Amino acid sequence: MFFASDNAGPAHPKVMDALVAANQGYASGYGADAPMVEVRQMIRDIFEAPDAAVHLVATGTAANALTLATLSNPWEAIFCTPMAHIHEDECNAPEFYTGGAKLALVEAVDAKMTAPTLLAAIESEETRGVHGPQRGPVSITQATEKGTVYTTAELMALTDVAHSFGLKTHLDGARFTNALVSLGCTPAEMTWKAGIDAVSFGGTKNGLIGVEACIFFDPAVSKQFELRRKRGAHLFSKHRYLSAQMHAYLTDNLWLDMARQANAACARLIRGLEDVPQVEIQFSPQSNLVFFTAPRSVHQRALQAGAVYYVMGGDPDSGPADERLTGRLVCDWSCDHGAIDRFIAHLKP
Repeated sequence: MFFASDNAGPAHPKVMDALVAANQGYASGYGADAPMVEVRQMIRDIFEAPDAAVHLVATGTAANALTLATLSNPWEAIFCTPMAHIHEDECNAPEFYTGGAKLALVEAVDAKMTAPTLLAAIESEETRGVHGPQRGPVSITQATEKGTVYTTAELMALTDVAHSFGLKTHLDGARFTNALVSLGCTPAEMTWKAGIDAVSFGGTKNGLIGVEACIFFDPAVSKQFELRRKRGAHLFSKHRYLSAQMHAYLTDNLWLDMARQANAACARLIRGLEDVPQVEIQFSPQSNLVFFTAPRSVHQRALQAGAVYYVMGGDPDSGPADERLTGRLVCDWSCDHGAIDRFIAHLKP
């Protein structure tokens, strides 16, 4: 009954097999390995973007920070929601790698910014000449940190606002595939066709050991990214082990299959939560994570039975039994349906 994070789940056996195969013999380093040539073409084909620049890094923080550094200047503001991973969970890495760009927070509903709130945030910056921050790129999280998903129309509305000011747009896709299968659209429709300029295409949360792809639909910025990746100590010498993971991920639609499994598990979890007295589901979960509130006593039953998940808003072990606390549940590709059913049973009186 482990629902703390999709980061904590195992890598898929096909990914492990690919790493064993990649470990044979010798291969050129720093991205010059033969599998990377194939990975680059596979991603271009999947995104219907024949000229896209594609680079691999090992972590989502590196993908976001290096991509945003490539799209921005140190004196600019990067627009994101208060719940964005780049704001809450990356220890100021975007500010560090950009050389000083600040994050400007955009009001959000269900963890999603809207065209009006983004417009208001952009208009509030670059109002003091050289004395204040200049307007910079917009970073959109898809799926959001609250499990909600932007529709392609919502993405297009945001990018229209950004582009009207001449600003670039970045998609933080740590859970890119979970959002994609939820929408039932194509990668192109969720990115460049909706006006996205660059993507952090996540794999670590979806069954890989550790690899993310940084995709730029305008290849003109590719060289700058490569220099930033090297200078920032994120260019792997034994790069083939990143390429091997991503190659396995994209082969025979494994990336889609794993996301569908994770989303299906979360849907089962949501159905179970809806049948538990005193439980209220927050936001409108559409991917592989869900937030719910319940009395402390309900959380205690589940935790004492061995469930593992984050409880927010108070100490689950100490306080009034009827005080409502928030739980966050995340499903990965390997999530066992039997474990879900046992967890729901422990929540019930």
